[in-house]
Amino acid sequence: MARSRKVPQSLIRLPARDERGHVTVVVETPRGSHSKYKFDPGCNALRLGAVLAEGLSFPYDFGFVPSTLGEDGDPLDVLLLLDHAVPPGCVVTARLIGVLEVRRRTGRDKWRRNDRFFAVATHAPAHRHLQTLSDLGRRTIEEVESFFVHYAGFNGKTLEVLARRGPRRAERLLKKGAALFERRA
Repeated sequence: MARSRKVPQSLIRLPARDERGHVTVVVETPRGSHSKYKFDPGCNALRLGAVLAEGLSFPYDFGFVPSTLGEDGDPLDVLLLLDHAVPPGCVVTARLIGVLEVRRRTGRDKWRRNDRFFAVATHAPAHRHLQTLSDLGRRTIEEVESFFVHYAGFNGKTLEVLARRGPRRAERLLKKGAALFERRA
């Protein structure tokens, strides 16, 4: 006899962690994409969010951790390291290796935190050795930072990188995002 399970009505409400404590990531935009997709809980589907400027593409799969909220009111953003890109809407199990603490604003609006978490998919043998953000190498991190600064600029926003932090800080910020989601749910 099959067990009855409570099924979330939306990808936004999936558990942030699985039964082993791994982080759940919902991929919105695959690596190499020239378009930005964003999950729209109103229609429970992905929506085209932006078309990137000529020459820009996402350096890694990009998505969010469900059942979390950031200061910007959206789920926490994640760059997901995998061996190959996966399609939008794919749910992936991962582990955190760090976070870029960033702030962003539009025009003269107030600054808001909009951190970018880094996670390695548990199904990614080529990236298994990565334990911290620094394992990616300085140049790779600088390229990712540059991507987000330019992407924001082309969309009328300003983005500043405040700090590069490791997995322990990422875990603390994830817990804070999960607590904020629970308070607003």
